[in-house]
Amino acid sequence: MIKKITLLLLILPFLACNKSGKDSNNEKEKMKAAHFLIGNWEMITQDGHLKELWAKQNDSVYNGQSYFIKAKDTIHFEKIQLEQKGDILTYTTIIKGQNNDKPISFMLIDHQENKVVFENKANDYPQKITYSQNQKGSLVTELSGIQSGKASREKYEMKKIK
Repeated sequence: MIKKITLLLLILPFLACNKSGKDSNNEKEKMKAAHFLIGNWEMITQDGHLKELWAKQNDSVYNGQSYFIKAKDTIHFEKIQLEQKGDILTYTTIIKGQNNDKPISFMLIDHQENKVVFENKANDYPQKITYSQNQKGSLVTELSGIQSGKASREKYEMKKIK
């Protein structure tokens, strides 16, 4: 009987570690769905130069920056953080000069291979942010929602830079 108890006491910690390890891997699955964002992206038009830079901080946090430069002026600058806590993946942005420079958060509502969709129905605009990678390898960012009482959609296709 003592041998059985000793064996059980030896096995239980391994089972507990194995279970918690499995759960933590599942928790990060949503973060892995956004892995295609990592890198430096740009779109150059006659209106200006859009760049979006993404880096992995750790298994549950990606940091991003997005800015638009027209001539030599930075027209738009934002800091972005993707963070997974438990089973929730949040896209949080701070846009310079908007919302009193306070963060705005969007929750992941859908993810597929090379596509993540975030939503915040309470935000003025956009209410939805979609990132996808198309067959050409470009990063496509789509902002959508209701703006000034009308449906609105903006789409940006960026190429990866080295």
